[in-house]
Amino acid sequence: MDVDLWPLFGLSVGTGRLELRLPREAEVMELARLAGEGVHRDGERPFLTPWTEGSAEERARRVLQGHWGDLASWSVESWSLGLGVFLGGAVIGSVGLRARDFPVVREVKTSSWLGVEHHGRGYGTEARAGVLALAFEHLGASAALSEVFRDNHASQAVSRKLGYERDGISVDARDGEALLSDRLRLTREKWVALARPPVVVDGLGGCLAMFGL
Repeated sequence: MDVDLWPLFGLSVGTGRLELRLPREAEVMELARLAGEGVHRDGERPFLTPWTEGSAEERARRVLQGHWGDLASWSVESWSLGLGVFLGGAVIGSVGLRARDFPVVREVKTSSWLGVEHHGRGYGTEARAGVLALAFEHLGASAALSEVFRDNHASQAVSRKLGYERDGISVDARDGEALLSDRLRLTREKWVALARPPVVVDGLGGCLAMFGL
């Protein structure tokens, strides 16, 4: 992959066990197949956009479309950075960082999922901490935002561990009913005050212009 033409392919975030980076072409297919195998237990609905519904092939194709769409629509005014979560060289999920008008607003939103077999081992918390370190310590974000269904207990727990605080509620339609989500906010000041493991970011210099920095 030509890093000179698309510098984001040179960006990597290293945590204690994980590497976060843009997946290459073959790895994108592995990521899609992983999503097809399942990212949550049957009967759960953790995401507002129902991308995990349907057959394994439908889930996999939605991951491919989302990945390609994020790359194709990237702009300084609106970007979505979807990084593969790699453990020992194998992709186990995805973690995302997105923003609008970031050079002015300085706020980001996060998203993530892991293959269901990798749940319960702390990888989700570690991956989100990695992209938050990228946002706060290297991109100069002032806050990270999240909206989480109240019955999404795993995501709620990760947010608590990382220091997010309540910032109101939102109401969305899910399966024909109104459902409350908690709006959560993590400020730069709260992030700096937290004890956290070291995160190593490489290859960011060539990417700064793509973030408007």
